[in-house]
This record gives sequence, C-alpha cells and structure tokens, in this order.
Amino acid sequence: MEFTLFMLRWIHFLAGVTWIGILYYFNFVQTPFFAETEAAVRTGAVQKLVPRALWWFRWGAMFTFLAGILIYIIRMSEMGGGLFYSSPYGITITVGGLMGIIMFLNVWLVIWPNQQIVIASTNQVASGGQALPAAAGAARRGALASRTNTVFSIPMLFYMGAASHYPAMVGQSGSRALFWIIVFIVIGVVEANALYGTQGPTKQPLDSVSGALWTGFLLTGILFLLTLGLT
Repeated sequence: MEFTLFMLRWIHFLAGVTWIGILYYFNFVQTPFFAETEAAVRTGAVQKLVPRALWWFRWGAMFTFLAGILIYIIRMSEMGGGLFYSSPYGITITVGGLMGIIMFLNVWLVIWPNQQIVIASTNQVASGGQALPAAAGAARRGALASRTNTVFSIPMLFYMGAASHYPAMVGQSGSRALFWIIVFIVIGVVEANALYGTQGPTKQPLDSVSGALWTGFLLTGILFLLTLGLT
C-alpha cells in the first residue's frame, strides 16, 4: 500500500505540474500575447499551437483528478470516515480537493467544449468561410472559466500543501458544520461567477492577470481565516 500511495502521488504531482503549468501558460503568456499580436499570427496559433496545448492541458487534468481521487479514497478508508473528516489532514485535503474537482470539471465541461467552438470557427474563417456566431461567446465563457481556475489554483495548492505540512492550521474546537457550509458557499459563489453571465463588476477582476492573482490570494486568505476559526 505504501508503494501504491507513492506511485499515485508521483502521478498526481507529474500530471498536476503539467496541468497547472499549462493553465498558467494560457493565462499569463498566451492570452496577453493574443491581445497584442496580429490577426494572422493569432489564427496560426489557434490552428496549430492551441489544440496541442489543450490536449496536454485536459489530459493532465484528467490524470491529476484520477490519481488524486484514488489517494483520497485510500486515505479515507485507512482512517475511517469519522476520523478522516474531523482530522486536520481530512479537512485541509478536502477543501483543496473540492477546488481541484471544480477546476477539473471546468476544464472538461466548460473550457474544452468552448475552445472547440473557437478552434472550429478559426479554421472555418481560415478556409474562406464565416466565423461561427457562437465563437465570441464561447471564447468569453472559456476565458472566464480559465481565469477562475487560476483563482482556485492558489488556495487549492495552499491547502494541498497544508494537508501534510501544516496540520496546526486546523484546531479541534470550532463548528465543523458551520465551517463546511461557509466554505461551500464561498467556493460556490466564485464558481457561479464564472458560469453565469459574461459581463459585470464581478467579472472585472478576471479580465486581467493581476486581478485574477489578487482574487486568488484573497480567496486563500478568506479560507485560511475560516480554517483558523476552527481553533
């Protein structure tokens, strides 16, 4: 079992580095570059570069998720459900895992389907046809989900690391039920902001790299204070 857990962690780390690394490439490098470059260069990149990056991106997310969920199930079965969900490890890994699962679902159910529309539209225009009417909306929807994943990645990595290396962050006397209710509400509001609507003041932080980063650190701080409140 020790070897199995080690191999799963190795796969989880390797796939996770691939996934999050490409997520940061999309948001910190490619998106600003596309905003500044010529249309012809952008078209060529969407046709030849983006599909390759998206392949590694989505399958990195898939293997990160599969390895992570297996580790989670094994550790929960070892400790027992009651002890697991009341322990510092179980609490922190569940908060981090919850955000990781939402990020995984965003990749496969929001970002990838919308990027397929954008790529198909670009290919159609390059062949002399008309852009797909849904392409602009799809690009915006995918961008909001991608920036939201960037926001989630910051507290997600914080809590993943805290699970094994900062157990003192979680105390033993607070209300677990209230904690989980607030956590689900906070995370749900952030995700709903990406899924519903495409414009508005709550979307503005997602329109810039710095805004997404600061939102991610703010979310980390809020969740951290909530966790400290259990002490």
